Amino acid sequence: MKTEMICAGFGGQGVLTIGRFIAQAGMREGKHVSWLPSYGPEMRGGTANVSAVVSDQPIASPIVSTPDILVALNQPSIDKFGPQIRPGGVLVYDTGMCPKGCNRTDIQIISAPLTELAQEIGSNRVVNMIAIGMVIGRTNVIKYESMEEDLTSFLKDRDPDLLEKNLIAIKKGMELGKP
Repeated sequence: MKTEMICAGFGGQGVLTIGRFIAQAGMREGKHVSWLPSYGPEMRGGTANVSAVVSDQPIASPIVSTPDILVALNQPSIDKFGPQIRPGGVLVYDTGMCPKGCNRTDIQIISAPLTELAQEIGSNRVVNMIAIGMVIGRTNVIKYESMEEDLTSFLKDRDPDLLEKNLIAIKKGMELGKP
């Protein structure tokens, strides 16, 4: 099993965090992982993307050219990386930030108004966690329990309220991602 993923959006949307937590959870599960961020010099508000690979075998290269999964948190990310998704792959995107969507018929498309859902949960900072949940719900690339452990160790003492909202967001995303 080898899953290659690209997460892309504007700086500040948490796309690098998506890749980091996917890689950390994979590592916690004893898998081989890579995490390769890429962002413009302007950071917040500029473009950002990350390649993450989770595999049962050693990973030869962290570069992802034909992802199995694309998480796109803005339309320019779909426009740039959507054509590269492997046939049969998965596209997760925020309908509020990606008004044109994607017209491919050879991939699985999971879309939802992630920004609105995050506001309902109580924090715009959980958009990325809803997206992670959608990925987990559709692909099982990592286990929810691994994400929960990583988030808890990272946020338990720093921000317990955000931890609770993140866990709610992941569960919501998993519901949305189920086939």
